[in-house]
Amino acid sequence: MRDQSQSLADEARGALQRRDGHTARRLLLEIDEQERPWLMLAQASNMIGDTETEEAALQAQLKLNSRDIPALILTAELKARLGDDRAASAFFQAALNQASSQSDIPIALRPMLQRAENFVVESQKRFEQHLLDSLQKSGVAGEARIQNAIDLLLGKKQLYLQEPSSFYFPGLPQKQFYERSEFDWIGEIEAKIPAMRAELVSVLSDGQDFVPYVESSGDRPHAANPLINDPSWGAYYFWKSGEIIEEHATRCPATMAVLDLAPMPLIDKRSPIALWSLLKPGTHIKPHHGLLNTRLICHIPLIIPENCALRVGNETRAWKEGEALIFDDSIEHEAWNRSQETRVVLLFEVWRPEISMAEREALTALFETINEYQGVPEEI
Repeated sequence: MRDQSQSLADEARGALQRRDGHTARRLLLEIDEQERPWLMLAQASNMIGDTETEEAALQAQLKLNSRDIPALILTAELKARLGDDRAASAFFQAALNQASSQSDIPIALRPMLQRAENFVVESQKRFEQHLLDSLQKSGVAGEARIQNAIDLLLGKKQLYLQEPSSFYFPGLPQKQFYERSEFDWIGEIEAKIPAMRAELVSVLSDGQDFVPYVESSGDRPHAANPLINDPSWGAYYFWKSGEIIEEHATRCPATMAVLDLAPMPLIDKRSPIALWSLLKPGTHIKPHHGLLNTRLICHIPLIIPENCALRVGNETRAWKEGEALIFDDSIEHEAWNRSQETRVVLLFEVWRPEISMAEREALTALFETINEYQGVPEEI
């Protein structure tokens, strides 16, 4: 029986090569279903326009192996011919997903996979345009959060969430950047930028490197950070681990006065932290997460060349002259200086505005209790 099935299959293959779909289909249907080469039957049926048999053959093959890439692609192409773009996209995407999990893709499959990728891209464009046209008619096009949701839906952006390395406080909004208008104290701080910049220029004129932002500690494992002990990412502290750096505070009274305006946490051995953060030309701070999601990080731009930026989650912003950047550093973030000049911002932490005064008091007590038992976690 098997020899007969093989003989029929060989004859059918020859018929397909001659573009004789009718003969090929007839021969393949004579083979017992347990041994029938379903993909060949699908090809023969496609050749003569028998979509019903083609679809049944492809379904039979996928029942045997739901991860069969050729069967997935041929099913997608059939759905596309029948005008069912949504089903076609789903099968094409399933084929692409399966191919991505395989290390060695046969050369013969690569043109098929390219067709699949092209169809998915074009289908997403049509879907996006349909969404935008519909929103335009309804009068809500251009709303930022709606557009962000569409980008996530279409896979144009990745979803990033808070992942603090030390402590997670539940129930807080997943916001990457906060807007300056949300804080009534920002304007007064921004107005002092010229005075702070003058103090910075005076310190830089000394010609001394700032200390590295990431420093090794003798009593802790070294951080897995390529900038450890590297002043390319430098720090000039005003507050460090909850203590004032008196020498710097005395030298920079305008900067210290500005810091008094911000709602910085006061936690023994932890907070505030406030410093000039310096990035030398060509420096890249790799993606990482901050310690806590109970705070926000504020950057006040002081020296900002072109080609410097900060990415938080799926949004990238450049520093702008005279405008603070406020972000949640518990979400993956990175920064870079691709210019030929040094970038410096005033960096400090503030309480998240959604945390009540009672919660701030409780968190302060909690963190200080943790300090007593575990010590203070290190940044980065």
